Amino acid sequence: MSDEELDALCDEDDGPMGFGDVEPGFRSGFVALVGRPNAGKSTLLNACYGKKVAITSPVAQTTRRRMRAIVNRPGYQLVFVDTPGIHKPKDGLGSELNKSALFELNDVDVVAFLIDATKPIGRGDAWVAERVKSARCKKVLVLTKADEADPAQVMEQLKAAHELMDYDDEIVTSSVKNFNVDAFIETVAHFLPEGPRWFPEDMGTDASDETLVAEFVREKVLHRTRDEIPHSVGVICDALEQTKKVLRVHATIYVEREGQKGIIIGKGGEMIKHIGIDARRDLERIFGTQVFLELDVKVKAGWRDDEAQIRRFGYNAED
Repeated sequence: MSDEELDALCDEDDGPMGFGDVEPGFRSGFVALVGRPNAGKSTLLNACYGKKVAITSPVAQTTRRRMRAIVNRPGYQLVFVDTPGIHKPKDGLGSELNKSALFELNDVDVVAFLIDATKPIGRGDAWVAERVKSARCKKVLVLTKADEADPAQVMEQLKAAHELMDYDDEIVTSSVKNFNVDAFIETVAHFLPEGPRWFPEDMGTDASDETLVAEFVREKVLHRTRDEIPHSVGVICDALEQTKKVLRVHATIYVEREGQKGIIIGKGGEMIKHIGIDARRDLERIFGTQVFLELDVKVKAGWRDDEAQIRRFGYNAED
């Protein structure tokens, strides 16, 4: 082998690895969805992906784990990164969620800064904008929940958003009405660099089965209990066993006080029964098989300020 052939082989090996051959000019990259809590990040991710993979609820800080959803289109692959809402932390868990969201700004090709069209832009949005502004990537302003705002409100929000920072592009969307979702995908795809297919075409998300179980159980707790205990809830999937006819799943719901445990169990076990039924429906849709779901409820006092427990739940920034 000549020196020239050896050099060419080394250069080839040093290139980015990918899945499958791609045509010349193929583009790929990562897009972080960032914003304040309840800005609509997870709902937009689900709309872009085409089905529900990220949990949603009216409760702030619903998203605690970074989740990646892969969208494949002719000529490009987009990897959307759903992040926790950036907010003023009140405990150790809140600090870790902020770290997780801000960390993504350093490692993506595009940041989509989501702002709720229905809520006045305030100090929280300005604080997020300062962090987004310093990111070394393209920035796209995304005004969400346009279906809930009138045209004058949308225009006022766009004006206020431009007073925060400059953007490379902007778009107004409604995920629940599927308004401009495809246009949003095309907008961010325009900024992708040429690159390999980072994930296999048949891979939808990088979340493990255990993570999906834990998250969808927690979502049902949030929906069923609303303001009573949402921030105190953590869920761990303890076991997954696929038999010939059914997927057997065991998960434990953790709270911080005995009173919260009673709320989740409910009178005569009614609340935990409904949480299980709701979660099982989603899990059967995701896994495509019958699911037998068993739930326990335990108390872990002060877990949101315990670094070891936060890591155990998988909510720390390093994960």
